Amino acid sequence: MDAIVNNTHITDAEWEVMRVVWANDRVTSKKVISVLKEKMDWTQSTIKTILGRLVEKGILNTDQEGRKFIYTANIEEKEAVRDYTEDIFNRICNKKVGNVIGDIIEDHVLSFDDIDRLEKILEKKKSFAVEEVDCNCPEGQCECHLHHH
Repeated sequence: MDAIVNNTHITDAEWEVMRVVWANDRVTSKKVISVLKEKMDWTQSTIKTILGRLVEKGILNTDQEGRKFIYTANIEEKEAVRDYTEDIFNRICNKKVGNVIGDIIEDHVLSFDDIDRLEKILEKKKSFAVEEVDCNCPEGQCECHLHHH
């Protein structure tokens, strides 16, 4: 992971390609094509175009080995997911974050280890909890200001 990432925004199609790269560390376009051709019903040229965009953005690095190009990620999956979730939470009122997190937890299957980890995180968060989360929206962008007359 040595290149500078210019644009960390990853489109839905780019996520599909990145998941293959993250799962394989070093991957050829042939491997990406074999994984995604059936799942996404994409052509070889579509997949190569997406790989090229990811290289242009600096998200992927490419090395030539003989006639093959080997792709590696310049951004870790965990970092990309964190950026993605941060972007989502920046789009909603701070007061709604807890409900959204609760909905995510309710809607997904979790292991006992996941639940133990979440319980530990929540226990630590209690020491920094506030009575009420402040709204971060300008007036008129959410309903909060309607309830504080």
